[in-house]
Amino acid sequence: MAKVLIVYFSRTGNTEKMANFIAEGVRFAGAEAELKKVSKVKSEDDLAGYDGYIFGCPTYHREMTQNFKTFLFLAEKAGLSGKAAGAFGSYTHSGDAPKILADTMEYVLKMNLVNLGSFNGLEGKLQSDDPEIIKSCQDYGKAVAQMTL
Repeated sequence: MAKVLIVYFSRTGNTEKMANFIAEGVRFAGAEAELKKVSKVKSEDDLAGYDGYIFGCPTYHREMTQNFKTFLFLAEKAGLSGKAAGAFGSYTHSGDAPKILADTMEYVLKMNLVNLGSFNGLEGKLQSDDPEIIKSCQDYGKAVAQMTL
């Protein structure tokens, strides 16, 4: 069974909700999903053994949080080139972090990125009862998992 690691940071809980819905989508596709808060990833060894990776970081002041920037330097050492990948994050207005994260995964880490697709245009605070956002997250998780199968 393919395994997908979802590493995320969430300050208010919105990105964590998204991570959980994405994990559901990974499981719906028949793969195993493991969620880790970025603070639990201490070395590149913590990233070993997965077929796909999905990283999530909210946008604060039009960019990623500092802890996620630091994490990406660690991920660069992990040899993730060619792995299935996805990027996401919650935001209220600009949504810059998920795009910056996606570009880093694709162009710096050389991962095979699933397009943000259904995330394009989703703005505002995540509401756990919003079926459009839940479905978009699940569909995204499915898309990354299907790349690993």
